Amino acid sequence: MFMASVVKGLGRGGARQAQIQLGWDRTTLRKGLHELNSGIVCVDAVSQRGRKPLEASLSNLEADLRAMGEATSQTDPTFRTTQLYRRLTAGEARRRLVEERGYAPAEVPSERSLRRKLSALGFKLRRVAKAGLSYKKAEKPQ
Repeated sequence: MFMASVVKGLGRGGARQAQIQLGWDRTTLRKGLHELNSGIVCVDAVSQRGRKPLEASLSNLEADLRAMGEATSQTDPTFRTTQLYRRLTAGEARRRLVEERGYAPAEVPSERSLRRKLSALGFKLRRVAKAGLSYKKAEKPQ
């Protein structure tokens, strides 16, 4: 609205001059002039653009991934953090969703998407460290 009032005050050719001198976008100026002349505020639907999240089309996906992740996760063997580490890879999660949970192969997201979703749920992939005995190299008798 401010930009439109400045352009209107400049008169004919004001939008072009504002673009050159001030670096303002002419489409924004055109929208502002329209709002100023009509009195109606134009609302952009920016939030409606783009791809919808996975949960929009697959409502049970997050719950199924959480159940699979909790079943195959373990805590840090050193107990230094409360982070859960999963032994479940994204490829294995995809296979289980199709075979065990009844998802169609075409509707299950890619491995990369599942990897991101599992990480967002708090399951970080890490090789399982075996907490057990450490063996020393046997010494030869003298």
